[in-house]
Amino acid sequence: MKATPIQKEIVDGLIADLGIQDFAKATIREVKQVAAKAEQASGVEFIKMEMGIPGLPAAQVGVDAQIQALKDGIAHSYPDIQGLPELKKQASRFVKAFIGVDIAAEGCVPVTGSMQGTFASFLTCSQCCPEKDTVLFIDPGFPVQKMQLQVMGVKYKTFDVYGYRGDKLGPKVESYLEQGNICAIVYSNPNNPSWICLREEELQEIGRLATKYDVVVMEDLAYFAMDFRRDLSTPFQPPYQATVARYTDNYMLLISGSKAFSYAGERIGVVCISNQLFHRHFPSLAARYEGLPFGLVFSTRMLYALSSGTSHSAQYALAAMLRAAADGTYDFRSEVAVYGERAKKLKEIFCRHGFIIVYDRDLDEPVADGFYFTIGYPGMTSGQLAHELMYYGVSAICLITCGSEQEGLRVCTSFIEDHQYQQLDERMAVFQENH
Repeated sequence: MKATPIQKEIVDGLIADLGIQDFAKATIREVKQVAAKAEQASGVEFIKMEMGIPGLPAAQVGVDAQIQALKDGIAHSYPDIQGLPELKKQASRFVKAFIGVDIAAEGCVPVTGSMQGTFASFLTCSQCCPEKDTVLFIDPGFPVQKMQLQVMGVKYKTFDVYGYRGDKLGPKVESYLEQGNICAIVYSNPNNPSWICLREEELQEIGRLATKYDVVVMEDLAYFAMDFRRDLSTPFQPPYQATVARYTDNYMLLISGSKAFSYAGERIGVVCISNQLFHRHFPSLAARYEGLPFGLVFSTRMLYALSSGTSHSAQYALAAMLRAAADGTYDFRSEVAVYGERAKKLKEIFCRHGFIIVYDRDLDEPVADGFYFTIGYPGMTSGQLAHELMYYGVSAICLITCGSEQEGLRVCTSFIEDHQYQQLDERMAVFQENH
């Protein structure tokens, strides 16, 4: 066998020191820690693909607006729990411009990143009906959302969408909903980590079932409009971002500033609640929260208890970014398109050296190139592959941690630098020769 770029003893020792029993279940933070320490101990640069952090500068239009707000003295004032009026207005307009649906400004509520948005949404949905105490995940998905439910003591069910696309998706979802205990359905679109994109016809069926069984759909749009196979960049013109919002009134859209605008550090996003759901009264919520409807329970109870509002200056930033995008003066899609270009190059290198793309098809077409993609290697489990790639200075997380039942890894393109394509090519050539 050819020598690996990093000595096995270094990696194995670090994994043992952290007490990781099964590397297939290692968290993002644990993989990151092993990679950082192995890089330091060996002096060999790691190709880091485990963290889903934006690798681009923050949108300047947002930075300028936030700085100006701070200069104007906004930091001394508590934000309104419902959100900055201008942000609410621009969020409503942005949804119309790029999704093509109408949501009133009152239903667009700023949150401290979509992480807080999902936490507050889980709290609200799980308290609507006593018999509906379980959340359904269409996986794979973002692992921390399940941790949130674990923290609040809410049950969840999950299935891997890999074998249930197209006409198979509806019956699979209904098999859970007909049990009568599901309060909410959660999925990301585009999907983290597989980068599949649910089609309008699949979302139509999810919407139909949400109405039939009276459950709320939480549509996580963290990677908004990043299906680079379609031009979704022109405001107020189709094609639009695919959404369940066209097919049911029971929905919440979670729109993040982190990836589309590279504004992750300021923890800013917006939850857009349908007009009907916002004003709906659930007996259990009304009894517990002085007769308030769903939308006001979400904002004046859940968000107020969690953080008493969202960073005031960051709301000015998001308002400016949403306004500029809808005006057509800021093309956020063209800035983040580099992720798709990186994915295409990385996939080619991995596949040339014997790897496979795990989630390779999106119904009748190849999966899009984007922020994430998935790889596997014939004859190797997820844990074996993730562990061994560390010897080659490559770090990624296992799909099992994302709720996937497939053997493979999630690869993130955000931190890849130009000189690392050659590094990866050389290292995977050695990997292939050793296998």
